Amino acid sequence: MNTKSIGREMLICQCLSLLPLEDFDCPLMDYGKYKLSTKSLLKTFVSAQLDQWSSYAHMEEKLEAYPKLQKEIGISGISASQLSRRINDLPTEVPQKLFLNAVQKLKQITQYRKGLPHGIGRLSIIDSTEIRLPKQLCDWAYISKEYNAVKMHTRLQVVSPDVVFPDKIVPSTGIVGDVETSDLLIEEADSTYLTDRAYPSKDNLMSWQEKEINFLVRLSKSLRLITLEKYTPTNPSIIKDEKVLYGVSDIPLRYIEFLDEKDRRYRILTTRFDLSDEQIMDLYRHRWMIELFFKWIKQHLKLTKIWSTKPQGIWNQMFLALTAYVVTMIVKLQMESCKSPWEFFRLMQTHLYKTVSSFKKAIRRKKKSTSKGRQKVPIPDRKAEPNYGKVALVKLKSRETQERTRAPKLGNY
Repeated sequence: MNTKSIGREMLICQCLSLLPLEDFDCPLMDYGKYKLSTKSLLKTFVSAQLDQWSSYAHMEEKLEAYPKLQKEIGISGISASQLSRRINDLPTEVPQKLFLNAVQKLKQITQYRKGLPHGIGRLSIIDSTEIRLPKQLCDWAYISKEYNAVKMHTRLQVVSPDVVFPDKIVPSTGIVGDVETSDLLIEEADSTYLTDRAYPSKDNLMSWQEKEINFLVRLSKSLRLITLEKYTPTNPSIIKDEKVLYGVSDIPLRYIEFLDEKDRRYRILTTRFDLSDEQIMDLYRHRWMIELFFKWIKQHLKLTKIWSTKPQGIWNQMFLALTAYVVTMIVKLQMESCKSPWEFFRLMQTHLYKTVSSFKKAIRRKKKSTSKGRQKVPIPDRKAEPNYGKVALVKLKSRETQERTRAPKLGNY
């Protein structure tokens, strides 16, 4: 396809064309499913995430309204019941593979990015987020009498200060502990892993050290440390900076203890002896990036409003939502946009059914200055009564609290 034809293409169709769907062309995969193939199903649900379609009926209406989108997806018409049935029956390995393929494509685009500056490098932040489910319909996800829930255990890659994306998730029921997923998420020695207190244990720490994995973790009070050497802190907030051992391990680690602005104590254990104590303290604060990511996807993608009450349907929704996020990041990097992910996504949603060229113009358009210079601030006339009109019923309190006996004014009705 040449550049001119891409420019005239509808933006949502261009986004769907970026999906790496080459592995889903097997006829056996779609045997007996002629109306809605696996590729068409995946494209439909990624479209639903990009455009925030709220229900199966909404999906059906959108597809009927845009014939060009139907052509890109590869369907002539579909019903809400077919969509519901197919997404619940689709093996989760299929959307998981689509997500991993999209991540691999994004990694190729960002392979030359070196992470955070000042020698910190790339980060892999590990955490989980909870998604609550309807109490009556999802007994399989029971946690307590108050609610049912599932979890999405996530590894978030920080490849530069402005580019972050998830490269692996592990769906689970709500009672699966974070520490139980650590071996699945902390795998390769290609970045510094950043975790909260839920992940480190003696066994995990020893395993990470054997694999020569760099990590920076917050400790619970139960882990006892043996001090080998003390360093002088360089920041008033830092209480301790020490070389330590724990348990039976003979490989020393760096221990930093500091207080935040609210005097909360943080105990940090890390392999990063190359950083200053202040850098380590600031580095742990980058863990907040994954909290912002969870907040972002819950607000701007269809993740908390579930399309299914069955386990497989919910797992599929997780992978497809994050695939939509990865596609958005690919488009953002290809267009070399400096906008924040939310600004870019909002503008992208506005232009989904317009041409790619019109979207590019909108991305590059500069904001018009609305300032008229310094203006005098008018002093409000406290004696002037506002105009309430003749429709509303208005009851006013007395301005002087001492005048308790004064009757309240009643506007015309």
